[in-house]
Formats: sequence, structure tokens, C-alpha cells
Amino acid sequence: MFEFITDDDNDRGQVGIGTLIVFIAMVLVAAIAAGVLINTAGFLQSQAEATGQESTDLVSERIDVTSTVGIVNETDGSSTGDLQEIRVGVAGAAGSNQIDLSSATIQAVGPNGQRNLIFTDTNETGESGDPLTSVSDIPDGAFAVQNSSGDFVSASEAVLNDEERFTVVFNPETEPFGDGADNGVYFGEGDTSSLDIVSPSGATTSVELRAPDLFNEDGEAVRL
Repeated sequence: MFEFITDDDNDRGQVGIGTLIVFIAMVLVAAIAAGVLINTAGFLQSQAEATGQESTDLVSERIDVTSTVGIVNETDGSSTGDLQEIRVGVAGAAGSNQIDLSSATIQAVGPNGQRNLIFTDTNETGESGDPLTSVSDIPDGAFAVQNSSGDFVSASEAVLNDEERFTVVFNPETEPFGDGADNGVYFGEGDTSSLDIVSPSGATTSVELRAPDLFNEDGEAVRL
């Protein structure tokens, strides 16, 4: 018996279709993988740019402390051992951008606990919210800012730049420096406090305040 070998066109077609299906599947898988890689690369780039900007802001929007001074209370010529003002001089760090002090926060720890202090330019303890005229008007939970002339500034004016320097002012009677209870307990001789000044970008400057163990005379300025 003879065996005949013939070409079967139908078998060829089936093999070609199978190859085409495999090829299309490979193309689809490659396209999906490429899409995932592109999306991942884009996400990582965006994240890197955001992280870089945050790092730049932390450096370029840092606040430098230039001085820490307390003014001793004046009470009929006899020293009480307390302060009537706490004054912290501030300036923008070298190469810094403009820094809005009204948007800064100060985390203060003192003899009477811990408080997060925010900017104020008004006497919020008064009925009408009058502008500040003295340090004793600064309410609990707040700090104020004075310019080089000793005038309290508004929020729109409290902006550090290459030319402007300010003094951050605290009321020694309010918490956490004093007890904030209107009974005459102030930050005074031998007391200590720590301040973390946080700029709007999140850059933090730490300050330690330490009052001398003895004040010599009323009204004097003492280094803290």
C-alpha cells in the first residue's frame, strides 16, 4: 500500500491563526506593561519634584533668632522678680524668601504647661477687638509682632524679607509662661521656656529662654 503525502491548506490556516493570537497577546501584554511603567515613572517624578520643593522651602523659609530679651516689671520701685515682656528678635535666614509671620505658629513649653501660639494684632480680650497698645493686651494662646520702631504690626505687615526684621513679643502672664489666671503669676527669675517657631512651610527654629536667677532693677532688659 502506498502512503500519499499531501499538503493540507486547512492545517496551515490553523497554525497561522494560533501564531497570530499569541503575537497579539504578547503585544497587549507589552502595551500594558509599558503603560504601567510610564504611569509609575510619572508618579515618581511628581513625587520627587514635590519632595524637592518641600526640601527647598524648609531651607529657604527658615526663621533666624537674633536676640532674646526680657523686660523686668516695674512696680513702684520694688522688684517683683517678674517680667513684663518677653521679646524675641527674628530675621529671615540667609537666602530666604518672604516669610509671613502671621501664618507662623509657635509651640511654647514653659513653667505652666504647653501651648500652641498664633499671631494676633488685636486685643481679643476686649469687647470690640481693639488694636494692641501694650504687651499686657496680648491674650492667651497668642503672640504679637513689633517693628523696629516698637509699633505693633498688622497681619499684612508682618512679613520678613531681606530688609525687614521684627520682634516677636509674648505676654509673660499668659500660659505657658505665667498661669494666665489674672492673679499676677508671671514668667520671672530662674524660669525657663522653650520655643519652636514654625514657619508657614514647616521649617522649625528652636529657642531656649532662661531668665537670670536674680533681676537687679525694675525696668531693665535682661538677656534670656
